[in-house]
Amino acid sequence: MSEHKIEPEVDLTLPNQRHLFEIPDDVVYLNCASLAPQMLSVRAAGEAAMSRNAQPWKIQARDWFTQVEELRALFAQIIKADAEGVALIPATSYGLSVAAVNVEAKPHDRILLIAEDFPSTVYTWRAFAKQSGAEIVTAERGKGESWTDAILKRFDERVKVVSVPNVHWTNGALIDLKRIGQRAREVGATFVVDATQSLGAMPTDVEELRPDFLVTAGYKWLLGPFSLGYMYVDSAHRDGKPIEQNWILRADSEDFSRTDYRDEYQPGARRFDVGEQSNLTLTPMAIAALKQLLEWDIARITSTLSKVTASIERRADGLGLRVVAAGQRGPHMLGIEAPGESLQHVAARLEEQNIYVGIRGSSMRISPHLYVTESDLDRFFKLFPGNEPPRVQFVNEEAGLCVRSFMAKANVQPK
Repeated sequence: MSEHKIEPEVDLTLPNQRHLFEIPDDVVYLNCASLAPQMLSVRAAGEAAMSRNAQPWKIQARDWFTQVEELRALFAQIIKADAEGVALIPATSYGLSVAAVNVEAKPHDRILLIAEDFPSTVYTWRAFAKQSGAEIVTAERGKGESWTDAILKRFDERVKVVSVPNVHWTNGALIDLKRIGQRAREVGATFVVDATQSLGAMPTDVEELRPDFLVTAGYKWLLGPFSLGYMYVDSAHRDGKPIEQNWILRADSEDFSRTDYRDEYQPGARRFDVGEQSNLTLTPMAIAALKQLLEWDIARITSTLSKVTASIERRADGLGLRVVAAGQRGPHMLGIEAPGESLQHVAARLEEQNIYVGIRGSSMRISPHLYVTESDLDRFFKLFPGNEPPRVQFVNEEAGLCVRSFMAKANVQPK
């Protein structure tokens, strides 16, 4: 009889990385989903770039292209893609606009969105609907229903575009992109993904998901500078229309001696790059950020952050509070539901103690990163009454933690 050796489970947890950030000991920063703190290496790259920019005679013609291509290749590694499919953009809204000018719809066709999605997504597709005559359909969750099921329930053959995130931006509720993409291909709909609130904290494989377009900001979970983002374009759309006509998009723009005009574009998705994509300050900063993410390994980041949010769940459970099951949200975010005005009061009280969270809609959004320690969570949970937890009213079963105990501790009355 042969023996089957059981391989030990590999611990993917990363050690705490606070030393790579400039975060004072008395600050508890739980708001990476809004704006990531800049790593020391990213700031150093920016400072070095600014010093070089002060002496432009040291900048060569090739420098307008080499770092951009390095950044494009690094992002391709993050999403497990070919660099030819990557465009460099300044914002999520820019990438969504590129997608919108490269899809077609007619009256009575449908554009499928989720309720309370990020405004840039909604505004982009509203404008597209007004121009094309298509109709926007919004998926709303029923009680106990997942976002994935809510989307699929509205996903019929009339849908020509489905535009969704991986997690809901207000509270981290999870959407199964693989199932949504499969349905999109079944009905011939264009599949657009906003990965801003997941990419860098959750593994993303575009070869598996097969989106037509994927867009993301770079200053949140990708830990890069503001105003530099990324877009993936499927090969079926790489001959499409860019939304601007800048010189560097055109073939042979590397040759500064040329004075003729070219109709041909640069290969791949480069035609969708924003003007001044060579940004000689931000590009080195973004390179430093993506290199660090790849060194950490996205799977290890996910594993580590899932343990941090699991610790929050356990602490909340010990206080009699209910938290959505981990499998129904992203591993890196939690949402706390309460009336918006009450949340604003609570957030203000937290800031008085150097504890920072995000308020989005009716959610207090908690989004830690690798710099968060158990002592940070100790300080956060000190706002909960230590004895006899108050009676809790849950606004939404999938909302995550309830803030009623915050309000009791902070002496805040709901309005």
